[in-house]
Amino acid sequence: MNPQAPIEVRWHGRGGQGVVTASRILASAALNSGFYMQSLPDFGAERSGAPISAYTRIDNEPPIDRGPVYEPDVVIVLDSSLIGQVDFSSGLSQSGTLILNSPLDPDPDGLGIELLGDQRLATLDASGIGMELLNRNLPNTPILGAFAQVVPVMELESIDKALIELMSETFPPPIIEANLKALKAGFNQLKVLEVIANG
Repeated sequence: MNPQAPIEVRWHGRGGQGVVTASRILASAALNSGFYMQSLPDFGAERSGAPISAYTRIDNEPPIDRGPVYEPDVVIVLDSSLIGQVDFSSGLSQSGTLILNSPLDPDPDGLGIELLGDQRLATLDASGIGMELLNRNLPNTPILGAFAQVVPVMELESIDKALIELMSETFPPPIIEANLKALKAGFNQLKVLEVIANG
């Protein structure tokens, strides 16, 4: 599978997990790769731990739509505790991809997730990688590596570059280097289940 733009991504997570930052990094990486891009936050209740969303659009033309992504090609969930609380798979295209931060194998039944059509499910223990390499439960950087693996619309190096550019504004080199390692770990450790359901 080699998806081409336009690609719409919807992010789900909780405050403090870097959902909006990840969306910004992905959009910047798209720009570095020659695409037009858009990154939109949707905070809702702006407090740590509250469910939040963000949206990333990647296109060969300037995106016209400025609102939320209702029919995403990719849904990324940074907190598996949102299963059953948030209808994050709503609108996911019949050939879309769901990337879930979970140490479990990508088994829809075991995770309580229903797939339709040719939808794919991928899991990554992004929180585990964050704890190991960043000393915090920050799953956003590993999840970006997972995106590059399962949705090869751009090279991992483009996300590397975007991460360095955006994090250099705030963080010292050792933290940036740890995040680059987390990004590569996410790329290498992703588990994907190709599923054709009865939808």
